[in-house]
Amino acid sequence: MPYIAVAGGVNVDIGARPFERLRTKDSNPGHVHTSLGGVGRNIAHDLRLLGADVELLTALGADGYARSMRESCKWLGIGLTHALRVDDAPTSTYVYITDERGDMSVAVSDMAVCEKLSPDYFAEKLDVLNGAALVVADTNLPASSLEYLAEHLTVPLFVDPVSVSKAEKLLPILPKLHTLKPNGLEAELLSGVPVVDRNSARRAARKLIDLGVERVFLSLGKEGFLAAAEDETVWQPAPQAELVSTTGAGDALMAAIAWSWLRGENLSRTAALAAAAAAITIECEETINPALSAAAVLARAE
Repeated sequence: MPYIAVAGGVNVDIGARPFERLRTKDSNPGHVHTSLGGVGRNIAHDLRLLGADVELLTALGADGYARSMRESCKWLGIGLTHALRVDDAPTSTYVYITDERGDMSVAVSDMAVCEKLSPDYFAEKLDVLNGAALVVADTNLPASSLEYLAEHLTVPLFVDPVSVSKAEKLLPILPKLHTLKPNGLEAELLSGVPVVDRNSARRAARKLIDLGVERVFLSLGKEGFLAAAEDETVWQPAPQAELVSTTGAGDALMAAIAWSWLRGENLSRTAALAAAAAAITIECEETINPALSAAAVLARAE
């Protein structure tokens, strides 16, 4: 059976929200929540909910967080056989504190373990990667590793830029990418075209296609997104949904794009299915909506 390989980061997210106004340099009564996340892990989780077989190539420390990650992936059916164990670094951890309304105040991210996902590691796993139907990567990987994947993969490479600062790693390898899912700011950095509306998004996507990317799914947030290929452009408006939280919507979008390609869907149909997956995700407070499924996405897309 064909599987999808996901190469990227995992995170343990620890969030804190005070009950009342946040006081700096003091202890604040509030609520602390721990969850498993990371762009690569989230995409893998969403892919499993959609029914795809997944191998996750990532790095884990030798700590309790790694055990939790392994147990969760085993329960979900995400393959972790090829994950790298790093004994001298903690599992990637993201700690954030919001104000009493839930808006971000400060955060610290410790993702040093991702630097261990070197070209040598991926060279050892090349048969696993090229045995997949496609590879989804995120830019938490080192630039050298992204370049290695771009040069050595014989299957399509889908990439989530993650952030503007990390998207810069993709500039040298744009001609090698099959599918790219940037937001407006990331697309602006990669294309050199300022993105402020649908028309400029269209120009930016076209520039990325001209630079060699086969397909671009450029998100404009609550407005929707533009899907573009060499000979086709589709504007996909955001579907009707009861907004609870936008966290995780981009991960679901990428998962559905990869899942749709596995199904052989065309660009227009892929855009509709991806929008449906994102809509289902934003209707849940959690990053991953357990109600996400192939049946739910197909029904919502109709």
